[in-house]
Amino acid sequence: MPKDAPLNSDAPEVPMGSHQRVSGMQAKLHRWATADEGRRFDDLFNLVCDPATLLVAFERVAGNKGAKTPGVDGLTVVNVEQEIGPYGFLEDLRHVLKSGEFRPLPVRERKIPKPGGSGKVRKLGIPTVTDRVVQAALKLVLEPIFEADFKPVSYGFRPLRRAHDAIAEIHFYGTHGYRWVLDADIEACFDSIDHTALMDRVRARVKDKRVLRLVKAFLKAGVLTEDNNREDTYTGTPQGGILSPLLANIALSALDEHLTRPWEPGGEMATPYQRRRRRAAGRPNWRIVRYADDFVVLTAGERCDAEALREDIADVLRPLGLRLSEAKTQVVHMSDGFDFLGFHIQWRRKRGTDKWYVYTFIADRPIRQLKDKIRALTSRTSQMNPRDVLIRLNQIMRGWANYFKHAVAKVTLKSLARFVWHRVISWWIVLHRWRWKDVRRRFTDHNGRWKPLSADGIELFSLQVVTVSRYRYRGDTIPDPWALLNHA
Repeated sequence: MPKDAPLNSDAPEVPMGSHQRVSGMQAKLHRWATADEGRRFDDLFNLVCDPATLLVAFERVAGNKGAKTPGVDGLTVVNVEQEIGPYGFLEDLRHVLKSGEFRPLPVRERKIPKPGGSGKVRKLGIPTVTDRVVQAALKLVLEPIFEADFKPVSYGFRPLRRAHDAIAEIHFYGTHGYRWVLDADIEACFDSIDHTALMDRVRARVKDKRVLRLVKAFLKAGVLTEDNNREDTYTGTPQGGILSPLLANIALSALDEHLTRPWEPGGEMATPYQRRRRRAAGRPNWRIVRYADDFVVLTAGERCDAEALREDIADVLRPLGLRLSEAKTQVVHMSDGFDFLGFHIQWRRKRGTDKWYVYTFIADRPIRQLKDKIRALTSRTSQMNPRDVLIRLNQIMRGWANYFKHAVAKVTLKSLARFVWHRVISWWIVLHRWRWKDVRRRFTDHNGRWKPLSADGIELFSLQVVTVSRYRYRGDTIPDPWALLNHA
């Protein structure tokens, strides 16, 4: 096909389900984007407005846990389903989009405390249901195009990639001599991205002016603050929007491209032999691992090499309107350890040997946060239904353990299991006015062995039974999502 040829969206339709139709569309877009790195796509607007795309987008919005949260218009997904009906709502939305009358409303600001007890807050922007559906439709069309350009060192908010892959890559390169770490933090990344720089990167792949206008309209939609004041948005993409993570990845891919350019074919670090020659000559090698706006740069070299990369990265981020946080960005040696995505990664000697390995532990902050949640649910003055509390505790602990089960965590999980058990028992002793012999009578068998704590048929989940296993580094074997059937 010609470089800027349209996608022929008016071709005869083959009867198929909405998900299958959208999957086929995404697979084609990704294949064409991969085959031609310089191709700019036209006529994408008709794909955004396609009934199948809008239906899949609505299903994703309705299935999101934020579906019950209204935007500035006060409507939730339930209101739309009960008062209008999904198909009537989508037909009206399609008409407004096609006529060019669609205008996104300001996002509703909601401030939530940042984790860690720092007292700082994170500003979330909650779009209306209508805007969420349009953003989801845009994401369905744009994501397979830009995924063809994203580098494998990026893991955040990308299909079939997860935080554990980023940790495994750090573990892999740390084991192979990359011991100096630039632990970087971008200050207010989502609030500071320069709109002009971001739109220039979007235009590099998108030629359709109607799609570009939609993306820009969402960036400029404004914010309705908690004080009911309207504020214009001159920079940034609001956290909470469905399209925001993709736009942030598009902007930050400039950093990925800059730092991975020596690893590309023909580059100075393209082969293991070239990297060994560089080290033998006293020159550094480096590797970036990024998860959304959190990233580390692993360096095989000296501390001064990592410091020089810090200045280089600051120069790359400046045109994007971004800067590194002076307080949170640091250069550390892996033997001192550093925290990333809730894990503590450290190069240390194996007990009883003279061999050193890279270990992944659970960081202190997630443990404190889990204990705070458990304390809040098991206050000794609480009058909540024990069955409801056990259900909520089990949900929290299963989710937490599922994320951290790939760390060196057996001792930590055992300690936390004891902590939870004592918190629940102490609460129940006060709630039911039990004595210790009442506890033993209820929760020990005829041999005196303890039984699991339970209330009305719900057993307390024990973190101690979680199987701890090593997460295997997938490297270049992470599958291409667009090659899978019905991935939409």
